[in-house]
Amino acid sequence: MTALDEYVRLEASGLWRVAPDAQRTEVVVSIGDATLIISDLRDRPLTHWSIPAITRANPGHRPAIYHPDGDPGETLELAASETAMIDAIEKLRAAVERRRPHPGRLRLVVLLASLLTVAGLAIFWLPGAVRSHAVSVVPDVKRAEIGHTLLLHMLPVTGPPCRAAGGTAALAKLAARLPSDKRAGSLVVVRNGGTDAITLPGGTIVLNRSLVEDHEEPDVVAGYIIAERLRARDHDPLDLLLGHAGLIATFRLMTTGHPGDAALTRYAEHLLTAPPAPLDDEVLLDGFRAWSVRSTPYAYARDISGETVLPLIEADPFEAASPEPILSDGDWLRLQGICGS
Repeated sequence: MTALDEYVRLEASGLWRVAPDAQRTEVVVSIGDATLIISDLRDRPLTHWSIPAITRANPGHRPAIYHPDGDPGETLELAASETAMIDAIEKLRAAVERRRPHPGRLRLVVLLASLLTVAGLAIFWLPGAVRSHAVSVVPDVKRAEIGHTLLLHMLPVTGPPCRAAGGTAALAKLAARLPSDKRAGSLVVVRNGGTDAITLPGGTIVLNRSLVEDHEEPDVVAGYIIAERLRARDHDPLDLLLGHAGLIATFRLMTTGHPGDAALTRYAEHLLTAPPAPLDDEVLLDGFRAWSVRSTPYAYARDISGETVLPLIEADPFEAASPEPILSDGDWLRLQGICGS
């Protein structure tokens, strides 16, 4: 460091002591190139102190007392009247301190960065990673059990599943006609509920009775089943449940085999009020083609005007051909009466 030009000719009187038991000597203090020069009254240099290594023994007090860093026994005392020299030394010491590396600050920055990284991982990465692992290891039997328990939490709103004689057998035939490509995927018809169709963990689809009672042909309910099969293919119902329930419920599932009744109650309420996830028309048409079902009846059930579902009507894969019957007329009539009067 080079001393500031404005202090090159600055001089002051002071009292210098080479050791604690030595007598104080009156000296002349001046600022040189990177040093504080201490001379006797005949202008003969007695010692040079490196400015970066000067320490003040009494910060904020006058007279100002300085010593070399690491050697508090050698001191230089500047009277309160030597304001210019004291201010100059302090200014130079401050400039040196600003240029000096601060490992403590660096450690603090590194520590804070590490904590932010860990917090970011905990907030953004950990829940998804834990949920993904849980979804990958939960067996089908446990999925079906969770789905059944979730259905029980929905019963206060939906009422018990409909099981009129003959209707359950027809419902089983409908499930066999439209099988899931991954899991068994049984069907359940309920009396109430704000949503037409809901897929539970394990593959069970809960159908509103209106889908079988308010339409003249089974193609409509078949279309809703196909749409749910496709949604479950794209988004695992168990993953959706755990994403809604949160990290604690996911950990609880992995440790106890059950996400907790409170989590299931909240998710049941969500399923009964949330709109279904949208599906691309091309994806739907591929599904109707794969399960050999006409898309037009389903399209008009969604929008009687046909305006918002025009692609499903115009590109019906069985517009000019008749697919395999979904149900016989007798089974369809029995399914329409599954909820009784």
